[in-house]
Amino acid sequence: MSTASTTLVIGATGTTGSRTAAQLMAAGHGVKAASRRATPVAGAEPVPFDWYDPATHAAALDGVDRVYLIPPLGDPDPAATMLPFLRQARPAGVHRAVLLSSSAIPEGGPAVGTVHQALPDLFEQWAVLRPSWFMQNFTGTHAHARSIRDEGIIWTATASGQVGFVDAEDIAAVAVRALTDEQAPNTDLVLTGPEALGYDDIAAVITEVTGRPVVHRRLSYEQMRDRLTTQVPVEFAAMLAGMDRAVAEGAEDRVTDTVQRLTGRPPRTFRALVEREMRCSS
Repeated sequence: MSTASTTLVIGATGTTGSRTAAQLMAAGHGVKAASRRATPVAGAEPVPFDWYDPATHAAALDGVDRVYLIPPLGDPDPAATMLPFLRQARPAGVHRAVLLSSSAIPEGGPAVGTVHQALPDLFEQWAVLRPSWFMQNFTGTHAHARSIRDEGIIWTATASGQVGFVDAEDIAAVAVRALTDEQAPNTDLVLTGPEALGYDDIAAVITEVTGRPVVHRRLSYEQMRDRLTTQVPVEFAAMLAGMDRAVAEGAEDRVTDTVQRLTGRPPRTFRALVEREMRCSS
């Protein structure tokens, strides 16, 4: 890839977008950092972007040849908003698109799965990142992180199901490779950490590393759905609670070698992430 290439990073202030922008710039690649308020990102060109405001789209696409796509948060039908933008991106000069999806959503599945299905027909060079649950859900602004801080409790409907939690830094590292390698992956990539953990395990690690007691409280699907409806729209709450139920049934009990294979290094463990967060906050 030539350093003349520029990547539009949508959601450049978010969990994976900020890390992807930072890693791209550290490697010498040009970045346009898109966010609703065009928030400055060190070394990147800030640009206003709102999925629901098409007037912001043309300027964001100007001068870029690849794009990192973060779907609109909480939208149960992101394809209605994203596909018109992507159809505009190709003639504007974008030849590679990397989409952030989820390990829980297959090609053609609900929500962003429809965008996943459409991507190969829109771009010759593409990739879909399907990470497992983020480790940062327990350390950032996610509902789990808030309930850990406020109550010392993680609430889920996952029962004893296990998840290959993955560090957002590792997701970003794979995104950078998918955006910049000479050959695009042209496939979907399921990303996990090095081990599958249950939420009881997560609570135990946080307790051991921080010294603060944290427990996992198990809810039914209905209880989890109702709890989430106080935070997100009802349809999205039902989908999220359904993902918890799928975890309980074993849908996320797996690990993959994708991070190692694409970056050349092993994915970070959850314990290492919690220890790192403690050092940063001390």
